[in-house]
Amino acid sequence: MIPASSTATPVATAAPLDDLLPDLIALRRDLHAHPELAFEERRTAGIVANALRLLGLEVQTGVGGTGVVGTLRCGDPRAETTPSVGLRADMDALPMVELGQRAYASRSPDKHHGCGHDGHTSMLLGAARHLARTQQALGLRGTVHFIFQPAEEGKGGAARMIEDGLFERFPCDRVFALHNWPDLPLGQVQTRPGPIMAAADRFDISVRGRGGHAAQPHHTPDAILAASQLVSQLNTIVARRIDPGESAVLSVTRIEGGHSHNVLPAEVQITGTVRSFDAASQDRIEAALRAAAQGVAQASGTEVEVTYLRYYPATVNTAAEAALTLDAARAVGLQAEVAPRPAFTSEDFAFMLQRKPGAYLWLGQGRADPGPDGERALHHPCYDFNDDALPLGVRWFCEVAARALAIEEQGGC
Repeated sequence: MIPASSTATPVATAAPLDDLLPDLIALRRDLHAHPELAFEERRTAGIVANALRLLGLEVQTGVGGTGVVGTLRCGDPRAETTPSVGLRADMDALPMVELGQRAYASRSPDKHHGCGHDGHTSMLLGAARHLARTQQALGLRGTVHFIFQPAEEGKGGAARMIEDGLFERFPCDRVFALHNWPDLPLGQVQTRPGPIMAAADRFDISVRGRGGHAAQPHHTPDAILAASQLVSQLNTIVARRIDPGESAVLSVTRIEGGHSHNVLPAEVQITGTVRSFDAASQDRIEAALRAAAQGVAQASGTEVEVTYLRYYPATVNTAAEAALTLDAARAVGLQAEVAPRPAFTSEDFAFMLQRKPGAYLWLGQGRADPGPDGERALHHPCYDFNDDALPLGVRWFCEVAARALAIEEQGGC
């Protein structure tokens, strides 16, 4: 069961925002045409910072590298204690070629907003504009920090912002974020208490023999044969070392070695990823992987070196905040459901949720008529954010902030 978020009267943010949409669509498409990779989001950060300053917000740039935080103070600034809430959007693009043919397709080679962060940034800027002009009419009291984060795509921008004093410089009682979700239809949202996204680990394994002539394999340990045996063993770890009632994935994604048909290579490289939802599963999988590597090394006479990196923890929602996100979604007319299961994709908002109560929401953006090829998945070379989701995200962000401040004012959940 997911608990009701509060007995407080909902704070509706029903003021019209149609006048904001043309600018938000233009902004989103401009960002899409000019994607920037992790910790390179200088143009994007400049646009965000200038837009926040025009609203009269306090603005700090360079947080965690290229991050931006805008602060809106609502109500009496002389109050000794007021509630605070953080709303986060990610700004970076992916290092991949865009194959879409839209007029606003990427103008930067090998860079593509293939995950919709251009949409997330635009929605949060829209929420800042809408809350800035409606907070007095809503009677809000407290502080909203609009957190524009760099480097979500595998580079840990959230952790960098935290290391740079994010929550000391911009105190937040709770934090919230969303991600567009093509698997859900437009107008539908999901989240859940507990894990919503998986922890992400990476492993790199070097298998070393001595190299030699392919016609004389008895003179050298065979690194390719050893690597092949190791890959087979790795693919049994989840099936045989993890409780069937738990969830985990181990995938080998790269194996590379050799350059000639008649040469046994001296070294083979294996790379892969592990996804899980709790630290105990991570520990068991890593230990089993290292044991398998050691066993293959001993049996084959090769040297095997393992590098194992736990780069993102699981994204874990607190129950009260998960309930608040769904209540806020319903209040703005979205179809809100408890997600039946978490996803094996990962998200570095997890670092913020390790430090603060909060929740992460999937915002449906699936089109009613996606075309003959269907709705493009996240990270697809033809993916494009659905602009019809912009007002839905803006209203959700605003309603979450309003409810978070109202609930804090009345003593919490």
